[in-house]
Amino acid sequence: MSISTDNGALTISQNYVPSPNDTDTCVSAVEDILGYTFNNKKLLEDALTHPSCIDSVSYQRLEFVGDAVLGLAFANFVFLGYPDVDQGILSLLRAANISTEKLARVAVRHGLYRYVRHNALALDAKVSLVYLKVREFALTVQAEDEIAAVYGGAVKAPKVLADIVESVVAAIYVDCDFNLKFLWQIIRSFLEPIVTLETLPLQPVTMLYELCQKQGKKVEFRQCRKVDKNICSIYMDGKLIATGMSDQKDIAKLNASKEALEKLNKSAINHKDIIYRVDDKNEIEAAKQKLHELCCKKKWPKPTYRVEKEVGLAHDKKFICSVEIETVDVKLWMLGDEKSRIKEAENSAASLMIHSLLKPIYM
Repeated sequence: MSISTDNGALTISQNYVPSPNDTDTCVSAVEDILGYTFNNKKLLEDALTHPSCIDSVSYQRLEFVGDAVLGLAFANFVFLGYPDVDQGILSLLRAANISTEKLARVAVRHGLYRYVRHNALALDAKVSLVYLKVREFALTVQAEDEIAAVYGGAVKAPKVLADIVESVVAAIYVDCDFNLKFLWQIIRSFLEPIVTLETLPLQPVTMLYELCQKQGKKVEFRQCRKVDKNICSIYMDGKLIATGMSDQKDIAKLNASKEALEKLNKSAINHKDIIYRVDDKNEIEAAKQKLHELCCKKKWPKPTYRVEKEVGLAHDKKFICSVEIETVDVKLWMLGDEKSRIKEAENSAASLMIHSLLKPIYM
């Protein structure tokens, strides 16, 4: 394997890679990767040009369009693919597929970063550091195992790699006269593996990065080995929030991220916020009213209930209801037990929601 940072794109390959200054060859190579031939090849040239090339149009304008287009493309994909899934899960699916981590891996997997033109002589210290991080990330992705590839590795993805993917996608979108359906046909396989409803739970590292970024928090992973176990500790703004342990380093990180997400996705509620009594089945008396009061104290929207399932014959029908609360940071949903009356089924869902909210969390 050779690694070079000549006056052009980084090269991390055992095979010959054309100089980024050889624009026609680079455009042709990327067209082969995409399986798409551009009508206006200047669009792809721009998409592969780093802002350090001050005498050329850079990928920044196209990247702006690509960010929005990818969001819309995946919104359509998950909306049509999962007609029975609510908008909260659809949003998670879209976010997992267009995250910086996910798109950066696309750039590495297809080697797009090798064809990006930049002016090595004009690179300042900050930009040079970015390219060193690109190299580190690319080498890490190439060396990691399948488990890490599913949910994210040990090195944070450089945003520039995701920008390249977004700009290339936008170049196709503009070239095909803004035909979103046609664009999806071209980029679907290019963006594989697609995060689906089945694989979404395996994305905790990516989801944790995205959630922390949204909340303006700094997340840090610290890993060590004690005796025969790998330990991963997650710090948020310098405070320890979760720890995972496993024989494998990557699984320890996965376990720690799952724990961190569980804590972040719950709002801290003290038992003093609500006083309740339970019956012999551990159900909270007047749970609907208690949950409504709790939401008012927390300044949350009032809970919404829905009959999810009806079972049995007409004269002996039973109901299963759900309750949903939309907080500032997350949407909470709970399914109740089967009951003979809708009101009782709603109370069961509210009771389970309160129990869930009152579980101790350590943050």
